[in-house]
Amino acid sequence: MAGLGPLEIGLIILAILLLFGYKKLPDASRSLGRSLRIFKGEMKGMKDDDVRSKDAARTSPVRGEVLPPATAADREREALEAEARAAEARAAELRARATQAGPADSTR
Repeated sequence: MAGLGPLEIGLIILAILLLFGYKKLPDASRSLGRSLRIFKGEMKGMKDDDVRSKDAARTSPVRGEVLPPATAADREREALEAEARAAEARAAELRARATQAGPADSTR
């Protein structure tokens, strides 16, 4: 695969001139330049953020909260709460079914 020669570059420039016109070309190139400058600035900012976060990770110690081991009462309370949530979900499901069925026929 060969590189672009002068003929190919000339054809590309001609196609761009035909597509955009000579009056809009300076505005388009100016806009492209601004976009590239903004992009470069954002990339530099991301690199600076990475460097800062790595430095902060090296200098600050990790601090975590040590939780006490769960007791039997804690496990029992959690089991009861889970059972209560399951019962509430079952009751909501039964209420929804009753609502869909409509009022009971009391004329029988």
